[in-house]
Amino acid sequence: MSGYLDKPQSYENTDAKARRKLIDQRRMEYRRAIESYSEQRQLQQQLADYPELIAANYLAGKQVLTRQSAQPQR
Repeated sequence: MSGYLDKPQSYENTDAKARRKLIDQRRMEYRRAIESYSEQRQLQQQLADYPELIAANYLAGKQVLTRQSAQPQR
């Protein structure tokens, strides 16, 4: 009779491990999202200290787009 009782417990352990693994995956995704957001905010703050760099990057990007649109297509 003890063999009969051991099988359901092993399924419960497997389910518990699967649930914990899923929770850990979700927690890590959430943590990565928070870290990414934090890094983006920090970068935005650093760029805000140098507004001339933002303008220069904008103008350089605009020139590249203008050149690409001016090239004849094959």
